[in-house]
Amino acid sequence: MKKTANLSKTDKKIINRIFWRSFTVFASRAGATKTHAPGFMYSVMPALDEYYKDNPQGHKEAMMRHTTWYNITQNVGTFVMGLVASMEKKAAKDPNFDPESIVAIKTSLMGPLSGIGDSIFWGVLRVIAAGIGISLASQGSILGPILFLLIYNIPSILTRYYLTYMGFTVGDTFISDMYKSGSMELLNKAASTLGLMMIGCMTATMVKFETKLSIPISGGKPIQLQQYLDQLWKGLVPLLVTLACYWLLSKKVNVNWILLGVLVLSIILGLIGVV
Repeated sequence: MKKTANLSKTDKKIINRIFWRSFTVFASRAGATKTHAPGFMYSVMPALDEYYKDNPQGHKEAMMRHTTWYNITQNVGTFVMGLVASMEKKAAKDPNFDPESIVAIKTSLMGPLSGIGDSIFWGVLRVIAAGIGISLASQGSILGPILFLLIYNIPSILTRYYLTYMGFTVGDTFISDMYKSGSMELLNKAASTLGLMMIGCMTATMVKFETKLSIPISGGKPIQLQQYLDQLWKGLVPLLVTLACYWLLSKKVNVNWILLGVLVLSIILGLIGVV
């Protein structure tokens, strides 16, 4: 944390405010398409207000950037908040800075950091804390719930605090070095590719369609239509449904109407025996 000594009082004040605001990130949820974007925007708002205080249009554009989907294990999510604050500072000062890289890097870090955070804090630390707490509580000791809260929350809060500073300080040098070496464009492209891969994987695993339709053949077994669909292109119908929903979103159709339409279509297809 030696680099924190080089931070200005304003930057330190902003980072501390982001840290405290980060505890409210999951207090709001803007539906399935944006998830905790309002909480993230509220958390980094001190940075936006400071760095764009003389640029109302830039402030508006920065706010619009962070209305995109956000969901990350918040024990480690403050690293992204600090990094975003540092990048927004750079974007506010440098007209040649590519603001799209902010969203791309933020999105690309969600999956890896969540994997690390879930494994450490939810898979290990919480289990250890619960084991100790339950053992003492079953004996009637008040130390059970107290130790559970202390064992889990002290490392969690300290990690959140230091990662906020780390994200900001690493981000400052990281961005400069990336632009000097010409690697920022490559990283931006890689991050966008990773995001598309994640969407593709989610589509393949979460969107399902299996028809019960069959073609009867006299004197033989009926031909199952799903079998031929799989041979033609496995997952073709789920892909088409996903692309149709994406097309409707691009036409500014309200996401609630899209969800309702998919639900009604599913019910109708189920009632007539298609699925």
